[in-house]
Amino acid sequence: MPSRLHVSIHAKACAATVLATLLLAACQKPAPAPEAQAPAKPEAAPAAPAAPAEPAKPAAPSDTPELKIATVDGKPYDLAEHRGKWVVVNFWATWCKPCLKEMPELSALDAMREHVEVLGLAYEEIAPADMRAFLTKHPVSYPVAIVDTFNPPAAFETPRGLPMTFLIGPDGKIADKFLGPVTAHDIEAAIAKAGGPQAQPADAAKKS
Repeated sequence: MPSRLHVSIHAKACAATVLATLLLAACQKPAPAPEAQAPAKPEAAPAAPAAPAEPAKPAAPSDTPELKIATVDGKPYDLAEHRGKWVVVNFWATWCKPCLKEMPELSALDAMREHVEVLGLAYEEIAPADMRAFLTKHPVSYPVAIVDTFNPPAAFETPRGLPMTFLIGPDGKIADKFLGPVTAHDIEAAIAKAGGPQAQPADAAKKS
């Protein structure tokens, strides 16, 4: 009898132990499953280098050039205001001997022909005061302006040499151009060829 009781108690104790173990296991949170690793994002491809910016193209010369410039005496000159006249635009420089040789003839043409006007554009680096002093010794009847050699008027072809002269018709369009020395006869012949007045004697049609 005692042995059976002992076995029964022992069996109950074992059963209790097993039950406690099961209960303990049931209360514990299950170990978290390892998180699934997100697939690695592919590295972004390096951006292609930006194409270099193209330099701005200079404006092309025009057959109807526009020109607004200040003369050495401080007066504004607007080529558009001289429509109706034949305008001789003469690129020159004080160091250019052929330029100096043609200046008196251009001055006479400007003074003696009512339908012709001349504009001198000094294509050189010179101070306005020095240019005024030069013109005191070499006076002309027409206005003179100094051109920036690093930024010449875009509407005109950049002079390939000096002197270089453009003949602008009454409609504002370039009627002719001359590279090298030009005479009054050359200009009047070009005017006549373009449909303007015929050349006149040197002492006729003087301006008032």
